[in-house]
Amino acid sequence: MGWGRTLLLGDIGNRLDIKDTERDIASLHQKIAKKSKVDQRQEERLKELELENDQLKLYLASLLRLLVSKGTLSQHELQAFVDIIDPAPPPRG
Repeated sequence: MGWGRTLLLGDIGNRLDIKDTERDIASLHQKIAKKSKVDQRQEERLKELELENDQLKLYLASLLRLLVSKGTLSQHELQAFVDIIDPAPPPRG
């Protein structure tokens, strides 16, 4: 309530203001802790997804090497596929 409560109630008003402020601070601490937990879970999930992505890249590269080595897929076909999926950036100049 602020200064009005202090004027009307004096020291008791001050103590009530302090209690209100302490309660507000405790509430903010809880909100921050909750957000921190969410951020931590998101960071952990992001690391899991990055690891999974790296593993998928390895599996894909291994599969493509196997297909080329068995003659199922030619090097030329593979290069055309790569060029479609991951085109080279345009030259600067």
